[in-house]
Amino acid sequence: MQYLNVFWVGGLLCAIGQILIDKTKLTPARILVAYVVAGAFLAGFGLYEPLVQYAKAGATVPLTGFGYSLAKGVINEVDKLGFIGIFTGGLTATSAGIAAAMFFGYFCALIFNSKEK
Repeated sequence: MQYLNVFWVGGLLCAIGQILIDKTKLTPARILVAYVVAGAFLAGFGLYEPLVQYAKAGATVPLTGFGYSLAKGVINEVDKLGFIGIFTGGLTATSAGIAAAMFFGYFCALIFNSKEK
């Protein structure tokens, strides 16, 4: 049952993004930013945590999950360090994912040759 929950929640988030791309004049970049901001906003108010508990990776893998991770990291670091946690929390919580994306992006750029269409 857990796999079904992961699939339908993650699929719904992605389908909403696709509908926004197809039916509005919003650019994909603006939609991606809106997803990150929405995830951070919902996490800041404690509304995203129940969805994460219910759908696990279905809620944390889409871009709303990145915003959630940023906000959760800031909240945790503010509890530990105080004011300075505002600046360090988001980076601390997401540094592994950011570093992996940079590494694999660079690695793929070395292996594959890009071609103009």
